[in-house]
Amino acid sequence: MKTRITDMLGIRYPIVQGGMMWVGTAELSSAVSNAGGLGILTALTQPTPEALAREIERCHGMTDAPFGVNLTILPAIKPPPYEAYLDVILDAGIRILETAGNNPKAFIDKAKARGVTLIHKCVAVRHALSAQRNGVDIISIDGFECAGHPGEDDVPGLVLIPLAVQALDVPVIASGGIGDGRGMAAALALGAEGVNMGTRFCATQEAPIHDNIKQALVNATERDTRLILRSLHNTARVFRNAVSEEVAAAESRPGGCQFEDIRPLVSGARGAAALADGDIDGGIITAGQVVGLIHDIPTCSVLIARMVAECRDSLRIAAERAAAD
Repeated sequence: MKTRITDMLGIRYPIVQGGMMWVGTAELSSAVSNAGGLGILTALTQPTPEALAREIERCHGMTDAPFGVNLTILPAIKPPPYEAYLDVILDAGIRILETAGNNPKAFIDKAKARGVTLIHKCVAVRHALSAQRNGVDIISIDGFECAGHPGEDDVPGLVLIPLAVQALDVPVIASGGIGDGRGMAAALALGAEGVNMGTRFCATQEAPIHDNIKQALVNATERDTRLILRSLHNTARVFRNAVSEEVAAAESRPGGCQFEDIRPLVSGARGAAALADGDIDGGIITAGQVVGLIHDIPTCSVLIARMVAECRDSLRIAAERAAAD
């Protein structure tokens, strides 16, 4: 399955694992890469740049295939040492860097001087155009269905993907709402040259999260996500549980709420503990609407092989129907 994405990233199939906080570890990333996709380590899951260096080395010991590292750049009162994390990524010989959050312009020249291919995740075409002007090589475009932060424009993938393809010269990876080969076929038909999946890879055997959480994703429907932090203009799509309902209730009170009012509820440490301990109501759990399409917990190898076969079948059937008409 050959596209510009497979050529640029050196992978067999144009399937990229999302760089998910607390989930993008060596176990999952190496499994995706070994199955022919692109695994992504999440830099900030590691508590220090030195810990990231050890995780990269561990991942190298688990796969000979290409894998990348995600570095999400967000404003913070006390930001992590982003440049130190970047230096570790470059010094480790990583050749694929996925950035997200703020504009990565400050890191682009430094990374490209070391031969790195840059993927930047965006939720709007205007942001994608800015990233392209700044020199990124690939745009991963996130539709409103996605887990995590879909932005404030509420544009779904069916509209956003072809708009991005139309506007950009660099190849586009479709992200958000994709969990099987039918979604992959649709993304390719819309002009994308690859797909990115986060939530679907959470429900795999290699994902480093508790089986209770994986089974909750399998049991969920497309209605079992919740938009929170809308009133604070930092919208996030998360799994519908007791904690996300409490956050939504606080935001809907007369006069709304301040971030400090809900900070204990949305704590990243609390969410990480929920993923590890299996308490579905223990914290905020990020999930996209694609949960409605998840029905099993396969290995990454089985999932990717099945997706590729289903994608090819879907494209063939669509072509046969078009020819019959």
